[in-house]
Amino acid sequence: MSDNRRISLPKSPDADIEVVFPTDDVQADRVHLLGTTEIHAINAAIVAGRPLLVRGEPGTGKSQLARAAARQLGRAFVHHVVDSRSESRDLLWTFDAVRRLADAQLAGSLEEDAEKTRADLAVENYLEPGPLWWAFHWESAAALAERVKAPVPAQRDGGDWKLGCVFLLDEIDKAESELPNGLLEALGAREFTPFGRSKPVRAEGTPPLVVITTNEERALPDAFLRRCLVLRLELPKDQKELVDHLIHRGKAHFPSAPDTILRKAAEMLFADRKAAIGANIFPRPGQAEYLDLLRAVLGLADDEKEWEAMLDIVAPYTLRKHVGTGRSD
Repeated sequence: MSDNRRISLPKSPDADIEVVFPTDDVQADRVHLLGTTEIHAINAAIVAGRPLLVRGEPGTGKSQLARAAARQLGRAFVHHVVDSRSESRDLLWTFDAVRRLADAQLAGSLEEDAEKTRADLAVENYLEPGPLWWAFHWESAAALAERVKAPVPAQRDGGDWKLGCVFLLDEIDKAESELPNGLLEALGAREFTPFGRSKPVRAEGTPPLVVITTNEERALPDAFLRRCLVLRLELPKDQKELVDHLIHRGKAHFPSAPDTILRKAAEMLFADRKAAIGANIFPRPGQAEYLDLLRAVLGLADDEKEWEAMLDIVAPYTLRKHVGTGRSD
């Protein structure tokens, strides 16, 4: 059993904890396997009070790790996917200055009562809590969200914010260095002061577990790295180890699939991955592509003979996405 403070280790060091997600989406992963290494890293980050930076190439389960941790801990799960336009303030709060200006101009043209206008144009009527606000202090974020009719983060896995939150900041390497640098103070002090407020938002109760992922597309600032614990997720390089690793995960996702199909798909992925490494092609096919291949094959045919034939048909679409293109490390 796990409590909201840390995840209990499996009985055997080589065993995994199978975390099942409630989902009706055929494209979504229904299960994540938490190994001893990942659990140790998560627990260390919780106890140390530091963000956990998860590094590794795409398709190794970095993003699912945070959701699995929230599910296992019973915590609320809040996430934000970074893009090239993301700014650090977006994670804390957003302020709709354009709408406020338009409302002020409209009130002026209608010659509304001054006291009513001041109340209507109060800063908090245009302030919306960002994902890190929810993770730090759910109650105040919920109160503000109700006031401005903003959405509340959906808890499809049944997480309870009263047990704490897990916040996933996904693909931080997509942003400019301003974003990680701008989060240093908030993550270090566990507080920030929103625009128009005199009192800061502080992480109270159970501190949030902050999980940050990077695909290594851009180097992160040294000051930011020093404030994180770091977990690297890598696929095994040895053929047998990689094939066994993939079969184990394939069996968890598709328990009724024959071992022969799981093995053949894993061997095909290893061959294409080896070719991609030799040709310096990115992204290399990994665990995500393996699961997509199985998902497609098992859904397109009805028996083992047809599944085997379908592997050869579907593999080019799932495993060889950038043949003939490459980049240097």
